[in-house]
Amino acid sequence: MTQVQAQPAGLQFSCFVTGTDTEIGKTLVSSALLHALAQRGLGSAGMKPVAAGASLLDGEWHNEDVDMLQAASSVKLPVSLVCPYLMQAPAAPHIVALHENVDISAAHILDCYAQLTQQAQAVVVEGVGGFCVPLNDELDTADLAQQLALPVVLVVGMRLGCLSHALLTVEAIAARGLKLAGWVANTVDADMKYVEENLQALSRRIAAPLLGHIPRLPNPGYEAAASYLNLNLLM
Repeated sequence: MTQVQAQPAGLQFSCFVTGTDTEIGKTLVSSALLHALAQRGLGSAGMKPVAAGASLLDGEWHNEDVDMLQAASSVKLPVSLVCPYLMQAPAAPHIVALHENVDISAAHILDCYAQLTQQAQAVVVEGVGGFCVPLNDELDTADLAQQLALPVVLVVGMRLGCLSHALLTVEAIAARGLKLAGWVANTVDADMKYVEENLQALSRRIAAPLLGHIPRLPNPGYEAAASYLNLNLLM
């Protein structure tokens, strides 16, 4: 199995951000991390290797997640490196890739990541969907995380059912031999009952630090979200 080799001297931090599901705040947390890293004076760059769902604006295809990552990054890099596989339809990546004749290659993603590490001091790689989303018949996002061999940050969408989703994802991360560097609670359901009790239950069962709890923000920008994260627990 191909893996990224030793990190260059200029790279001071890197991680892989995954989540308990889709639409639970991975991009918000990834962007918040990038912003916080930039605030520390590090040249930060975000990467979303695979994105499904794009709109044509001024002759160029744009994905909201990729755009947010680029906006939060202090090192501005070509979208071809930030998102090697940007597909149009908003659906499961392996299905979209099949219909759009896209061959998703782990080797190409690893090469793009290696190029990012040569140009930035901190790189945050955001997965797509949950931890085990298929990318093709032989590769899923868990495989990709394993080949990148990065510490993992787990975003837990705080809503009914999050306990099992979070703990199963923690088990899947460990099964791949990856380090869970920390987890972030992101409020998805503003009306969720017993939020603190759920946080306590997860904290007792996850052997990694809680990096922060992001409430339901009226304006969910990454600058505001960054203020709820404790970067000292990661670095």
